[in-house]
Amino acid sequence: MLKSPTAVLDLTAAQFASPDARPISREAACHLLHSDDAMLPSLLAAAQLARQRFKPGIITYSRKVFLPLTNLCRDYCGYCTFRRDPREPGAHTMTPDEVMEVVRAGERMGCTEALFSLGDKPELLFPQMRDTLRRLGYKSTLHYLEAMCEKVLRESSLLPHPNPGLMSAEWLERLSRVAPSLGLMLETTSLRLLAKDAAHDHAPDKDPAKRLHVIEDAGRRKIPFTTGILIGIGETIEERVDALIAIRDLQERYGHIQEVIVQNFRAKTGTPMAHWPEPGREEMLRTLAVARLLLPRMNIQAPPNLSDPHYADLLDGGINDWGGISPLTPDFINPEKPWPHLDELQRRTEAKGFELRQRLPVYPEFRSQAASQSPSLDERLLSAADGEGYAATKRAA
Repeated sequence: MLKSPTAVLDLTAAQFASPDARPISREAACHLLHSDDAMLPSLLAAAQLARQRFKPGIITYSRKVFLPLTNLCRDYCGYCTFRRDPREPGAHTMTPDEVMEVVRAGERMGCTEALFSLGDKPELLFPQMRDTLRRLGYKSTLHYLEAMCEKVLRESSLLPHPNPGLMSAEWLERLSRVAPSLGLMLETTSLRLLAKDAAHDHAPDKDPAKRLHVIEDAGRRKIPFTTGILIGIGETIEERVDALIAIRDLQERYGHIQEVIVQNFRAKTGTPMAHWPEPGREEMLRTLAVARLLLPRMNIQAPPNLSDPHYADLLDGGINDWGGISPLTPDFINPEKPWPHLDELQRRTEAKGFELRQRLPVYPEFRSQAASQSPSLDERLLSAADGEGYAATKRAA
């Protein structure tokens, strides 16, 4: 048995000095996440070496517009300010005209991604949503989402990336024909967080088994997929590691997970978790570094706006992507945390010694998987990408 975090780190550093280094074990990951701040510089150095072995010199981002198709949701997570009930102030479902107005504005600003975020099957709980869908001419929220993805694909140069919550295998296939990548955050594998007064109390769609099933169904169909964890919502260190390993296991089996997001909880006024402690800088960096060592050949992203003003430090943890950044729309999930300006993001990235590259919502190495889903996607991806598979647009503005 490994005796101490220092022994674990010495072994890890030696391991990642080799070009064919294997991911660290669960035991090693737990030891390193329990290590103290004095060991952090050495842990970060190991993570940076692992990233260097994977993708040296380049940090990517996707220039996007954020489209909150509907903020009605049947789940009540303890940390969420995005969701609304129908009669609450701010409750809204976008019309097709509103969607395309934002898309066309984003097109003029060099965006290539149309990120659709929405509540999970709100029509199953709210008759008002069923009425809205009837007026729009659709049977369900997923039917409406599919139509809007197809409209964006047909009428603009942007590529859709939907995050619709739980989906059946049929819906994964349908959406993959109108979007080159899909997303569903795993968040955690902890069943404890479904208990009374925990983060996912009153949120049945956050059942880890259901979410893992969706990610696995996407893998069986070779659909490029984004997932990730949310840290600091009441999970233990061991549960945090287990979530990352669950993602790694699915990737090893199916090879479809294009990106793993490590997102830090931020407390929000008016929520049950308004006074819950947030992960600090050192905890976030330690988690990123361990994620890199557990997932040495996977794309790892951390949202810069949730670590502002010191977001450049996240690069020290071994990430290779900033995720979606919008020059136009706010982060509707975290509206109190604005995106960094793209020129500032470029400056800070270059100050750390990296080149900032704009990618599409699907990563270059997953483009062929996305293109195989439908001929229309194949054609659009060819026109949207440069010779290396990155976005064929101006890199930053």
